[in-house]
Amino acid sequence: MDQAISSFLQHLIVEKGFSNNTSQAYRNDLSQFWNFLQERQNGNGNSNGNGNGHYHWELVDLNTLNEYIVDLRGPKGYRDTTTARKVAAIRSFFGFLFENGSINADPTESLGSPRVGRSLPKYLTKEEVSSLLTTAYATGGNEAQRDATILEMLYATGLRVGELVSLNVMDIDFEESYIRCWGKGSKERVVYVYPKAIRELKNYLTQARVALIGSRRAETALFVNHRGERLTRQWVWNIMKNYGEKAGIQQRITPHTLRHSFATHLLQNGASLRHVQELLGHSSISTTQVYTHVTGTQLHEEFEKSHPRA
Repeated sequence: MDQAISSFLQHLIVEKGFSNNTSQAYRNDLSQFWNFLQERQNGNGNSNGNGNGHYHWELVDLNTLNEYIVDLRGPKGYRDTTTARKVAAIRSFFGFLFENGSINADPTESLGSPRVGRSLPKYLTKEEVSSLLTTAYATGGNEAQRDATILEMLYATGLRVGELVSLNVMDIDFEESYIRCWGKGSKERVVYVYPKAIRELKNYLTQARVALIGSRRAETALFVNHRGERLTRQWVWNIMKNYGEKAGIQQRITPHTLRHSFATHLLQNGASLRHVQELLGHSSISTTQVYTHVTGTQLHEEFEKSHPRA
């Protein structure tokens, strides 16, 4: 990879404090752009590098960037949301190059980007959540007990999948019924857990987890695979897909679907937006406000029921 991209990625982690997951997303997007430039210059018979891992970034102009966007939206078939994210990564990169004097002008200053509206989060009904959890608990076996506990915890806490797989056993306070987790930007927060989830967590720790870790007694991870190693984010995604299909849930569900369900159901039952913001670990309440649109139907019903002239 080009050295300027590597320097930018290091800048994101060291100076901006970005997480490894966010940095990896930038790496993927910029690697794709880099590959596009290589294919483009080879097709034109040009060489825009000096052979020492340096690309002549000042040669990238608005026309090149627009060609890339056309390639993303056309042959590659990316949606506007994905294209907009990739364009944002390129903007940040060229802004970095300009600020550091590597280029004399930023070609992204007049670059357009797909207009993306904020999509409403997809969530499960309370009945669908119940069906999902019942299906997992009824499966049987150590891994199924672990999976059911994971699903229960995701719905009980609204954790992001990265936060969930990063949990260690010591992060659980059983007496006070809460967990301590670290969210985006390494921000620590406390999330409370309802009694049912705490009971299932205790059962998992004393039964399934003991069997799964085997001889790996020093393992600190809360959720482990059949080899006694910390679960990955992708593993949890597969768990969601598997039990979603078994439960007969029609929509495609992900760990974030339970996070959305957690927030939506809290608001529907009267929780304040500010409290939900804290529980989700949102730095801005504007991010949490998207859930107010989801609960609009219930709000209308409450208005008609409560207003004296409705």
